[in-house]
Amino acid sequence: MHYLYCVSRTQNIHVTVDAIVFGYSKEEGVMVVLIKRKYPPFEGDWAIPGGFVEETESLEHAVERELQEETGIQINYLEQLYTFGQPKRDPRKRIISVAYFGIVKTSEFKRLHADTDAVAAQWFNIKELPKLAFDHQELLDVAIERLRGKIVYQPVGFELLDKKFPFSDFENLYSTLLDRPIDRRNFKKKVMHLGILDKLEEKAKSTGSGRPGNLFQFNESRYKQLVSQGIHFEI
Repeated sequence: MHYLYCVSRTQNIHVTVDAIVFGYSKEEGVMVVLIKRKYPPFEGDWAIPGGFVEETESLEHAVERELQEETGIQINYLEQLYTFGQPKRDPRKRIISVAYFGIVKTSEFKRLHADTDAVAAQWFNIKELPKLAFDHQELLDVAIERLRGKIVYQPVGFELLDKKFPFSDFENLYSTLLDRPIDRRNFKKKVMHLGILDKLEEKAKSTGSGRPGNLFQFNESRYKQLVSQGIHFEI
């Protein structure tokens, strides 16, 4: 049996990738990195780092390249988030964007380096964002919801903290990300019961009010052991 396929016109669809990268600091809260666009459309506006996929590269390579070129951030893992393809989302042409999101320690990327299509790169608190180009506010909203969902069932929050941290930083991170107060006593009891935090002898730096508390460290091997036993992280 023979099939006849008829193409009335050539498709003119282009593919881009966008990298939504979150960070956290005790002073600034949960942040996302944005770039200021160098060229039209939306010249001078803030946007999520990203760009066109070249014919010879994979989506994963493209998003890693664009992120490094426009911000200077090199990240080992970016998770595919969602594909955005509304017909008029870009005024230039029909563009489908594959969005990725990742998590880094902002202490390792305090100085961002903008290049290629970006004139500046900067960290912004997710609650104090400028107006974003294209439909990038929608992309960011989806990424924030994904992150909030993941931190309840996976210990991804530790990727945002320093290797050693006071427990108060851990509490503040979760309260900020979930955008609601948490029961501090029950929260700490639940986390410590899992055994995935090691209490260190080292003390946090004094803030001038009260005695400094101990620092903590994520026990990744203990977490993997719990997973192998079918015991899952849940806050």
